[in-house]
Formats: sequence, C-alpha cells, structure tokens
Amino acid sequence: MEKRDMHQLVVTAAFVYEFLSIHPYEDGNGRLSRLLTTLLLMKLDFQFIQYISFENVIEARKEEYYGVLMDGQKDRNKDSERINAWVMFFIQCLVTLTQKLEVKYDTYSKLKTALNKRQKKVLDFIRENEPSQIGEIEKALKEYSRNTLKKDLIYLVREGFLLKTGDRKGTRYHIREKSDH
Repeated sequence: MEKRDMHQLVVTAAFVYEFLSIHPYEDGNGRLSRLLTTLLLMKLDFQFIQYISFENVIEARKEEYYGVLMDGQKDRNKDSERINAWVMFFIQCLVTLTQKLEVKYDTYSKLKTALNKRQKKVLDFIRENEPSQIGEIEKALKEYSRNTLKKDLIYLVREGFLLKTGDRKGTRYHIREKSDH
C-alpha cells in the first residue's frame, strides 16, 4: 500500500483473499473479512461503503464467491497460484454495491419533502415578509415557541426551502424556490 505500485482496491482484494485463505478462526472468517473490507475501504476514503451491505452482495453470489476463492486456493503458496478471478469478483461486487447505492440515492432524491402545517406557515410568512428574522416570525406565529420555530428554520434551510444569511442577531431567512418542492 505504501509503495503505491498497485491500485488500493487490488491491494484490499488481495488482503481479503489472504485473510480468507489462512482462515484464522474456527467460525466467522467470512463475516469478519467483510467487516475488515468495510474498514479498509473507509480508511482508503471510499466512504460510500458505510451505506450499503457487502454482506448482501456476497450472499446473493455465494456460489461464485466460493468458486473464485477455491480456484485461487487450489495452488496456494505455489508459483502457479493466481487470484485474478478473486480480484475481479471483488471489484465486480464493489461495482454492484455502487450501482445499488445509486438506485437508492435516485429513489430518495425524488421523494418530495413533507412539511407539516407549522413549517408551511413559517414558509408562507417568510414568502410574504422576505427577508425575515426569527423575532418577526415568532411575533407572527405566537402559538409556537421560539425553540420550535428555530428547529423548523434549521430544517427548512437544510432541506433547501430557505436560504440563511447573516449571523446571530443579523440572521435573515429568504425563500429559495425549488422546482421539486
């Protein structure tokens, strides 16, 4: 890894292959290898791995998993030992994982954000009194506490409905029109 003469994913695949080949524990080597894979990939800054399950992909391709593993291990510790099929399998699993994550992302990004009645009132007030400050919103919507309104404003900014400018007493909220809301 330090030499950087091989791609990080190839080195990770080789590490996992070695771990599975030495089979250090009586039980749980496969599960532990997938946990180690996740850890290594996160350390290599492949942060997407924390949002999907390597375990599910392996389970769905279990026969192929054991096949490529045993194919490399049949010549274990010989000059003829080849792990290219294992490395390709490992990389294909990562491709499958990224594709599943993209599908998940597309699904969730198309969902419309649901606003409650109070949040809609906050938006309506700001739309009519733009830019607005928390004090003005609090006076107009007396039935709600300042803390509740602050939480709503944070949520509305995070979800892209509002734009926040300024800081502390100078904070103002502006409508950010989004076509998908």
